[in-house]
Amino acid sequence: MVYRQGNINDLSKIKNLALSSWGQFQGELTPENWEKLRKNLANQETYLNLLQKSYCLVCENEIGGIIGMSFLVPRGNPTEIYEESWCYLRFVTVDKKYGGQGIGRKLTEKCIQYAVDHGEQTIALHTSEMMSPARHIYESLGFTILREIEPRLGKKYWLYTLDLIASSTN
Repeated sequence: MVYRQGNINDLSKIKNLALSSWGQFQGELTPENWEKLRKNLANQETYLNLLQKSYCLVCENEIGGIIGMSFLVPRGNPTEIYEESWCYLRFVTVDKKYGGQGIGRKLTEKCIQYAVDHGEQTIALHTSEMMSPARHIYESLGFTILREIEPRLGKKYWLYTLDLIASSTN
C-alpha cells in the first residue's frame, strides 16, 4: 500500500470511496437521516472545498485504487464545532474491504505527524456512536473527549482533541 498526498485528480475516487465506505452506516440511520448523509457524501463541493483548504492523504492499493483517505484542515478554519486555533481531521475513511489492516490508524498517525511538522498545537475531530472502531483508534493515539456535541443524524457525537505540544514532548 502506498500513502501519498491526494489532489484534485483524485476527486471522483475520493467521493466514490466515501459513498461506498459510509454506506455501511445506512442500516444504523433512519431513511431520512441516511438520505441527508448520502447527499452530503455525494456532493462534490464537499471534497473540492476540503482539497482546496486542507492536507489530503490517500492510501492506494497495488493497482492504484484509493482505499483510504483523510483530510487535515489547518488552524484558521473555525466552524461551529472547531476553534480557530485548532487543526482538525475530517473524513478519515477506509474501504470496508480493507478494514482491520491498520489503514485508518496509519492515516491518522500521518496526519498527526503532518500537524506537528507544521506547528499545529491542537488537533481535533468529531465522531459518533456508530464509529466504535474509529473511536478506539483515536483514543489509543491519545485523543480525549472534550465534550459531547449536538446529535447529528439522530446519533450521539463527541468532540475529541489531542494536545500536540504535550504529545510531541513525550
